[in-house]
Amino acid sequence: MKIIKAHIDHLEDLVPLFDGYRQFYKQDSDKEGAKHFLLERFKNKDAIIFIAYDNDKAIGFTQLYPLLSSVSMQPMYLLNDLFVNTNYRGQGIGEALIDKAKQLCIKENNKGLAIQTAFDNPAQQLYEKLGFKKDTDLHFFWTVE
Repeated sequence: MKIIKAHIDHLEDLVPLFDGYRQFYKQDSDKEGAKHFLLERFKNKDAIIFIAYDNDKAIGFTQLYPLLSSVSMQPMYLLNDLFVNTNYRGQGIGEALIDKAKQLCIKENNKGLAIQTAFDNPAQQLYEKLGFKKDTDLHFFWTVE
């Protein structure tokens, strides 16, 4: 297995993974929408995506969005997306993708990684195993109607 930073030429490999990720979160399959969304991330350079390969087969990815902490005056990343193809789960690929994100934070002297996930996502055990702590701060979210 190898993990690389994805570029626009990896778009076709990412689309089915991203579509599978969205389906995991109970969204309808929309490969054209996924392709457009990812294409915009590459064009706007507003995300960093790492992709895992088993030989030439794309088997997982993580997508990071840059954030800033005003209190600590440091950059950090939101690890918003993490997905491994169901046929490859339990082999350490998710952990390797997270480690790649951690290495980026260390290299860039960032504050760290925040993870946004569903409250019932079983991957929370992995996050805690890898040293993530549950944020006890009160969270709010406003949605445009």
